[in-house]
Amino acid sequence: MVVEERSLGETESLGMVGAYSTGNAGRRQITTGLVHQRFRFTLKAKALQEQGEIRVIQLGFDLDAHGIIFTEDYRTRVLKACDGRSYAGAVQKFLSSVLPACGDLSFQQDQMTQTFGFRDTEITQLVNAGVLTVRDAGSWWLAVPGAGRFIKYFVKGRQAVLGMVRKAKYRELLLSELLGRRPPAAVQLGLAYHVHDLIGAQLVDCVSTTSGTLLRLPET
Repeated sequence: MVVEERSLGETESLGMVGAYSTGNAGRRQITTGLVHQRFRFTLKAKALQEQGEIRVIQLGFDLDAHGIIFTEDYRTRVLKACDGRSYAGAVQKFLSSVLPACGDLSFQQDQMTQTFGFRDTEITQLVNAGVLTVRDAGSWWLAVPGAGRFIKYFVKGRQAVLGMVRKAKYRELLLSELLGRRPPAAVQLGLAYHVHDLIGAQLVDCVSTTSGTLLRLPET
C-alpha cells in the first residue's frame, strides 16, 4: 500500500512500514525495526479509516495496490481541482453526503442513486471530475483528481529501485549501501520512499546481518 499526499508517518504512533510511506515521511531514517511494525501499523490505519480520518484509494495499476490519504487532504484537493468547473455542484454534494457516511473503497449504482440521491448525470460528472473511476458496469472506485502523475512516478521509481537490487551480486544489497547510492533518474519520489515501498510490499526480504539490514530479492 502506498500513502499519497500527507503521510501517515507524520502521526508518530503509526510508525513507518514500507509501502505505507510517502516521499515526505520516506526521508525519515530507516531502521531495521520498521518491518516489524507492519501489523501494528495496519491496525492503527484501520482504526483511522473507521473513524473517517483517512481514505483508502485503489491506485489502478495493481488490484493489490492502494493509497492512503487523510480525509482532510482529500477534501482539500478535490475542492481545489473542481473549483469553478461545471461539475463542482455534484462534487460538493459527494463530499458532504457520501464521504462522511461511507468509508468504502468503491460505490455501487443502487447505493449512489437510492441511498445518496445522485442522478446518472451527476455520477458521470463525478467521473469527469476524477472523484470516481469506473470499476465495472454499475460500480466505481473512489479516486483522487490528478493522481495519474503520482502513480506514473511511483511505478517507474519502484521498478528502478527494484532493478538496483536485482543487478547487485547475488541479487542482494545492504540497506545502508542502497541508500548511499545515487538514485536513477526515474526515482522522482526519493530513494528512501521506494525502499520503504519495496519492504512494505514484500518485494524484497529483510535479513539482519552483523553489517546491517540486507535487502534480498525473494526466491522465485
